[in-house]
Amino acid sequence: MKKPTYFISAFIIVAATSMALPTSVFAADNAAVKAMEEFLDFSEYGGGNILPEQIPAEDWKNIYIIDTRDADQYQVSHIPGAANIEWRQVLARRAELPRDKMVLVYCNTGTLSAQAGFALRVAGMDNVRILQGGLYEWKAKGGFEANKLALQKAGK
Repeated sequence: MKKPTYFISAFIIVAATSMALPTSVFAADNAAVKAMEEFLDFSEYGGGNILPEQIPAEDWKNIYIIDTRDADQYQVSHIPGAANIEWRQVLARRAELPRDKMVLVYCNTGTLSAQAGFALRVAGMDNVRILQGGLYEWKAKGGFEANKLALQKAGK
């Protein structure tokens, strides 16, 4: 069993380390936090998510697609026509993105692309959508034919 002094020492180290962090990390009123609060106040329920089956095959040619994974994963497999901009770089490269058509971001499962999409939307790009389920779900649901397959399954 560890002595109580061990726990006290550990607590002091953790407390000292947290005090060494810049106070800006904890500032509740900084510009980034304010922008996110304002965005979330008016964001629609889905947060910009879109399912593969919501995109008809013929609409894909009108979408600017961004694969937000790293270059190695992109080389192995990606949605045809997708540009590769790693999720950490999407916001910095937002000036390269079109504003006159949908920008669709995806990763393997939707987790990293959701962060990139959220950042872009907070930055004022309301034409950004996040492919829910990412590349894995897109493939599982039929890729470009996901909409057609979903309609057939529904009997429409």
